[in-house]
Amino acid sequence: MRILFIILSVISAVLAVILAVLPLSNLAFIPALLALIFGVLAFYLSNKQEKPKHTIKLAFLLTLIAISFSTYKAIFNTSEVGNIEKLEETQKKSEAEAIEELEDLDLEDFDLEELEIEEIDIEEIEIEEIDIQDIDLEDIDIEI
Repeated sequence: MRILFIILSVISAVLAVILAVLPLSNLAFIPALLALIFGVLAFYLSNKQEKPKHTIKLAFLLTLIAISFSTYKAIFNTSEVGNIEKLEETQKKSEAEAIEELEDLDLEDFDLEELEIEEIDIEEIEIEEIDIQDIDLEDIDIEI
């Protein structure tokens, strides 16, 4: 049980460090919290069984790095919003162009009743018959 908690703690800590480096660093708090919980449980079981605690300390260190880096990014990184007015202007312009294109289409000029549709009678279609007995099988090379 102690080894399971150590493995889960290290995996959660590594995942927290990876997420802390990525742009979505706010998600790193979840695996960091899990790493802390698993680490505390592993530390408790290691104390109880008097086993070494080096790997647990590594997990705590990685978790501390992830939490500090995520906190730094959350506090000091500001999201820069571009020029919203320019974006709205280009969106309105593209909407106006799309409306003009749709208005230019003359869908009312097409009369579906006047279109000539060629009718095909199924009985008039000639089907070519092939007699299997007439095929010469000696001329066919079959490779195996």
